[in-house]
Amino acid sequence: MSPLIPKQCILVVDDSPDNIDLLSEVLRDDYRIRVATSGEKALKIVYSDEPPDLVLLDIMMPGLSGLEICRRLKANPDRRRIPIIFDTAMSSVEDERIGLETGAVDYITKPISPPIVKARVRTHLALYDQSRELENMVRQRTHELLTTRQQIIRRLGRAAEFKDNETGNHVLRMSHYARIIALAHGLGEEAANIIFNTSPMHDIGKIGIPDGILLKPAKLDADEWSVMFQHPIMGAEIIGKHDNELLEISRIIALTHHEKWDGSGYPQKLKGENIPLEGRIVAIADVFDALVSVRPYKGAVPLDDALKYMYEQSGRHFDPTLIEAFKRAIPEILRIREIYADEHGALTDLEFQINEIYQHKNDPNGYPGVLTSTEGGLD
Repeated sequence: MSPLIPKQCILVVDDSPDNIDLLSEVLRDDYRIRVATSGEKALKIVYSDEPPDLVLLDIMMPGLSGLEICRRLKANPDRRRIPIIFDTAMSSVEDERIGLETGAVDYITKPISPPIVKARVRTHLALYDQSRELENMVRQRTHELLTTRQQIIRRLGRAAEFKDNETGNHVLRMSHYARIIALAHGLGEEAANIIFNTSPMHDIGKIGIPDGILLKPAKLDADEWSVMFQHPIMGAEIIGKHDNELLEISRIIALTHHEKWDGSGYPQKLKGENIPLEGRIVAIADVFDALVSVRPYKGAVPLDDALKYMYEQSGRHFDPTLIEAFKRAIPEILRIREIYADEHGALTDLEFQINEIYQHKNDPNGYPGVLTSTEGGLD
């Protein structure tokens, strides 16, 4: 074996020092050997930061038996894949059946045959290596698919921007706001990150709205509003129904972010908790950013007036519980508002590039932590 490649580790578990010495002698030229003379010590080694690659386990031991050790390891998601070979004097067919059903990959009876022990260990280590490699490939492929779906969602969100008076920074800001509100509400990182990654699609349905209505530099009349009210339905139809969580939540947000807590919203006039949580969160993020931002048809509402309006709409437009979360999140929301202010220019593409660079910087789920102004290229 090359000195650059560390030897694989075998844990030998037996209450008999003679048996441990014999197995160690047979295997030590090819593997690193660790030993345990009790079940308790064996579990400590397996649960350590450097678990063995394979366990050779006696069945008849005082205290924890080999069968109980095997059961515990196979019940632990982090260690259940480690192959266990029973090495025991219990030689009946029934004993072997019980051992294999408990989760062992093989069963060797004493007195051992050194060539058999070597062959069985080599075979099961090779299978374990293949299994880990396949798992890594699946994990990598899953990550690639997730990244691709995120990019599709973001790019479709950008497509909607080209049809709208709103800036790309609006999409960035409200996506961050939605994530921050979700966390303040008590959602975990994974759920909050999903909302962050899917909220850019909230207005994708505006692609289907005629330019004369969408880009009108004045208030819409009743007929024009009746057309505008269709964009959530159009958005949901553009995305379509999917089993994939990201795409399905994107569809839900597109369809429901204009619903209101009191039932007066559109397009379905959903009320209260009948509105999906993701839609309720994005509604707050979207409206707040629209209020404090300049549009061709309106000026920016002063921050204090905008906050007063948001709080007054608790129980009307917005979920009261989420408004409380919004209040708690205001300091971080205002920081995001400054980082992605429109006067800094359109930062959408830059954000997406930085997301790739920092994808695993702060979060194992793939969400890049909120960028500092330096990381965002604003200094």
